Amino acid sequence: MNTLDRNQILPPALSDYLDYRLFLQDFYHYKKELTKNDLRPYSYQLFSAAANIKSPNYLKMIIEGQRNLSDDMILKFAKALALNKEQTEEFGFLVHLNQADDTTERNVYLKKLSEVRINQKLKSGEIDRRIWEKIPNWVAWVIYAMIDQEGVSFDTKSLKDLLRNKASDQEIESALNSLISSGEIRKDPVTGEMKRSHNLMDSAEEIPVALVRKLQMQLMYIGLESLYQEAPQEREFGTLTLSLTKEEFEETKFKLRQLRKTLNKDNAIARKEKKGERIYQINIQLFPVTDVAKPNALTAGNLSMAATETSGKPSVQDLAEQAMQAANIFETERQI
Repeated sequence: MNTLDRNQILPPALSDYLDYRLFLQDFYHYKKELTKNDLRPYSYQLFSAAANIKSPNYLKMIIEGQRNLSDDMILKFAKALALNKEQTEEFGFLVHLNQADDTTERNVYLKKLSEVRINQKLKSGEIDRRIWEKIPNWVAWVIYAMIDQEGVSFDTKSLKDLLRNKASDQEIESALNSLISSGEIRKDPVTGEMKRSHNLMDSAEEIPVALVRKLQMQLMYIGLESLYQEAPQEREFGTLTLSLTKEEFEETKFKLRQLRKTLNKDNAIARKEKKGERIYQINIQLFPVTDVAKPNALTAGNLSMAATETSGKPSVQDLAEQAMQAANIFETERQI
């Protein structure tokens, strides 16, 4: 393989992956393709040598899920992958994310992984830092909403107490100063009362997708904390697991968006009459938890024969009703 051909083969980018085993597999295939015409093509044994691992097929066992990576092995793999310091940290978070058994632990590592990748994009200029810093984080978002809350004093200590110490003094001061300097909120020169100047997201600038994800992640993470910290009487959490067609999914998305708009409009009207008592966060989540199943070998005719041969067994309608009953289990009447 000549130099031109080698330059046309691009290595897998770690930041594109949420499955470290798939990244390792693609890295191995990349190295195999890159060296296929060499006297000594790339192999699992060469990787182990680069990682200072005695087992020649250790990479293969990791890729196939037969083994997990320890913290020590993460560092050895990072060396063999030629990762720099930042990428090694990113790789470690990705490994822990994939290997975590507990959902809460997975969320923690997903948050850390997201923050590392965002910082890398800010550093490289892929995300405009000026736009990034202009868009408010969750602290500013909540402080902005507190304009409509009764009896709020907009000093750092009072805001920190009301936020139940979920934000630091620096975060609160930064968010408050940013809202004031950008003109989002202002202090009435006569009454000293904080008031809104305009809507928080009036700007027509294109917001980076990574920033939207970060804000949504922060707000959902606060919701996760609330699940463990708040009494059931102080919150409303429910889940609903459904099987939908593509058309039904789009219709459900539309209904959820309309619900969000309606709640926002009703709240805006109510706040013109009197201030609220507390700030609440509503997170509406709809996302896939399975892939689309591949068609099986049964044809329509085969299905008809199967139905005929199973006389005396539950009908399709019976099975559908049983499935609906099973799905209803996920609609918890009593919040835990």
